[in-house]
Amino acid sequence: MSERTYESAVARIEEIIKRLDSGEAELRETLALVKEGRELVDFCATELEAVGRGLEELRLDELVTRLERQPSD
Repeated sequence: MSERTYESAVARIEEIIKRLDSGEAELRETLALVKEGRELVDFCATELEAVGRGLEELRLDELVTRLERQPSD
């Protein structure tokens, strides 16, 4: 199995939504799809949080670099 990515998780969520919207899924399949969808949404949220933290760190590093370049009074 290949490594899960944010993009592949979003694509799978879209597939799950289409299947559920079709009304063709039986009860057990619906339950399994909802469970899988929830896990994928949690994965995506975690990925977005990690990216957000990374961006914050980059901004902090950039700020420190700017401050270090400024001449002291």
